[in-house]
Amino acid sequence: MLVRDIMNKDVKTIEPDETVQEAAAVMSKFSIGSLIVIKDGSLQGIITERDIMSKVVSKTLDASKTLVSKIMTKSVIMISPERDVDDAAEVMVEKSIKKLPVIKGDKLIGIVTSMDIVVAQPKLMEQMAALFLMTKGKKAVAG
Repeated sequence: MLVRDIMNKDVKTIEPDETVQEAAAVMSKFSIGSLIVIKDGSLQGIITERDIMSKVVSKTLDASKTLVSKIMTKSVIMISPERDVDDAAEVMVEKSIKKLPVIKGDKLIGIVTSMDIVVAQPKLMEQMAALFLMTKGKKAVAG
């Protein structure tokens, strides 16, 4: 099975000059954990709930004044729609990420998440469980 077969084509995006508060509102509205940052049709980065928590909330910055461009992750790991779902799972585990923008040429055409992979390929559940339960270099701990 290929990434294109399971990717979500309805990717929610935001511009880098919008505020973190606006980003949080969009995430909340659609019950999603990240937004792809696009400017002039070009992928600029990704902003996640974790970015908002660790770079804005925990530092008591004003989300209504902090721009997405100031806290987004700029080096985004992407995948081709023609890659195998197994490859996407490997990349996610290796890089400790749960979302992969899908790029064809230089155009964003979708996104694939670890949950998409689990639903489409239950046999990869063990691999995805490692992603959810482990943090880089640490063993999972029950709590």
